[in-house]
Amino acid sequence: MNIVNLAEVAAGYRKGEAAIEGIDLALAKGDFLGLIGPNGCGKSTLIRTIAGVVPQYSGEIRIGGENLSRMKRRDLARYIAVVPQETIPSIAFEVRQLVMMGRYPHLGRMKAPGIEDQRLVDVALEQTAATQFIGRRIDELSGGERQRVFIARALAQNPQVLLLDEPTNHLDINYQVEVFDLLYKLNHDSGLAIICATHDLNYAAEYCKRVALMDKGRIRALGPASEVYNAEVLAEVYGVGIRVEAGQRVIPLSRRMEGERL
Repeated sequence: MNIVNLAEVAAGYRKGEAAIEGIDLALAKGDFLGLIGPNGCGKSTLIRTIAGVVPQYSGEIRIGGENLSRMKRRDLARYIAVVPQETIPSIAFEVRQLVMMGRYPHLGRMKAPGIEDQRLVDVALEQTAATQFIGRRIDELSGGERQRVFIARALAQNPQVLLLDEPTNHLDINYQVEVFDLLYKLNHDSGLAIICATHDLNYAAEYCKRVALMDKGRIRALGPASEVYNAEVLAEVYGVGIRVEAGQRVIPLSRRMEGERL
């Protein structure tokens, strides 16, 4: 059974101006979908639409079989957790305190976290190797360390779907690999469904089971990277010469390289 279903969805930030449209997408337990495409193509908007942040103008979105437009925020948060682009909170929370915020959708008004909430926070910190940061403030950590804590907060929600908006943006290569290794393990070990927007086509091919190539607010192609990564299509979408090796390794070509090929 699919956890997320989108049918002919159009959504946007201004009424009557769709940033994405004609979106058909389904996500089941164990799926790992990479959203790729150039800046402004609609990747972040699609993630925010599924999260209920950006209003949909038409079409239908179902989360766990329920119509998104009728779901309360608390109920939606029990299905979906979001890791936004890397940011530093305006308040420098202690790490465990920040991760505990992931339990808030499950707590009643004025209810203090219980033993099970504490246990799930411990599990989330262990899963992300962030236990070592307990007692430190979030603004004391490096970008890669912060990202692990934000993922831990999302996992503490105990969601069925994890949405990530460019989680490796601005991170050094070692932290990029660390984050994608973590996402792969979460998906592989527990069947957590993941949608991850990324600018790195090679990471998407390496770690994601499917990729959705977005262009001008629409999904241009959807499937395994070996099927989606067509050099001519990618070159048209990104506006630069591209070579695809071994069916999924993408190499952008500089103007100089293209000239030498000619």
